[in-house]
Amino acid sequence: MTTAPIPANRAPIRALNAGWGALQRIGLARPALTRDSLVRSARRQSGLTDLGDDFDDPVTREALSRMLEALEDEAALHPFGRMLIRGTLVRWLVTRMRLEQLTRDHPEIAPLPVDRPVFIAGLARTGTTMLHRLLGCEPELRPLLSWEGLSPAPLPGREERPGQPDPRVGLARTAERGLRYLSPEFFAIHPVEADGYEEDVLLQDGSFMSPTIDATLPVPSYSAWLHGADQRPMYRYFRRLVQLLLWQRPGRYLGKTPHHLENLPALLEVFPGARVIVTHRDPVKVVPSFCSMMAHARRLFSDEVDLAHIGRQFRDKQLKGVSDAMEARQSLPAGSFLDVHYASLMSDPMKEVRRIHDFLDIELRPETIERMNRFRSANPKDKRGAHRYGPEDFGLTREGLDGDFAAYREHYGIERES
Repeated sequence: MTTAPIPANRAPIRALNAGWGALQRIGLARPALTRDSLVRSARRQSGLTDLGDDFDDPVTREALSRMLEALEDEAALHPFGRMLIRGTLVRWLVTRMRLEQLTRDHPEIAPLPVDRPVFIAGLARTGTTMLHRLLGCEPELRPLLSWEGLSPAPLPGREERPGQPDPRVGLARTAERGLRYLSPEFFAIHPVEADGYEEDVLLQDGSFMSPTIDATLPVPSYSAWLHGADQRPMYRYFRRLVQLLLWQRPGRYLGKTPHHLENLPALLEVFPGARVIVTHRDPVKVVPSFCSMMAHARRLFSDEVDLAHIGRQFRDKQLKGVSDAMEARQSLPAGSFLDVHYASLMSDPMKEVRRIHDFLDIELRPETIERMNRFRSANPKDKRGAHRYGPEDFGLTREGLDGDFAAYREHYGIERES
């Protein structure tokens, strides 16, 4: 059940769910979440048919099958949430078809190198968003923009309208306005802006090995399968979309997501030569902050927001992330990684930026420093409102989190926050 820290949906959404739910209970107006229905809709929407050879391989078939079963049986989607999920799944399929069409029409995309990419891979809520946007001021780096993440492939006919605004930007602004209406408080936790930088998960999700579904909804059977699955097929699909983006706008790719932390061997195998920046922060702050973000997100799709369950789920998920990373780094090249502590990043961000530029072999030029300083001045902490949370909101305790993450804290010398 939803409790005080998570506001209820707006009245029009509650009314829509009530009326739509009544229709669905008598077998009417229920959006289908089946493979065939989704594929038919994506083909109608795109005017294309080819989903690529890997869409029918055993890994992708199993991933999609397990996801759809869990969404149907476990996610407790309310009617509006079911519609949102269906639209999202169709969009992923449309992206796949456009990727296949473009790589056939432009054979130069497939062999395009992804040279020395940079990935930020700390736990969620460890300063990754701030660091991502600060490093995005560096002209040599090429971050993923939110509108690109939603629509990585140019829309049909786009190349015939040079100089005109890209319609994908308008679509992303519509999505941003929708999220602001549905959950204005979410922007105090994680700003989602059409022109801003966004997470690599937006590109990874279309593999159907989806970090977003895993994190946003209660789908335990899918999550258990996903965490035990070989992630290399997902990373290979992700790399194809990075190539597609670099074909449109070249540069040294700059990505970020906490999901990389659980999958460092796959990341470095698929992106040889990558540099990985790992951020660290007191888990007593990190875990409940991420729980709060995911609880707000979950409410968009379901009326069943069990805060204690969310607390257990994301304590375990984040503990798995740091444990997997610690183990993996014992056998991966030490020179591929740079550790950045949240406390240092907050107290002297430009000092950390200089360390990072040295690590990346990029000259930090005065004009870049000026851009970064302007960004910092325009984006002070809590610009969009304070984000309030505590372990107790999610059935957790400071002492319990301290014990759970003791090995991680000791290994990296992570300071406690008050």
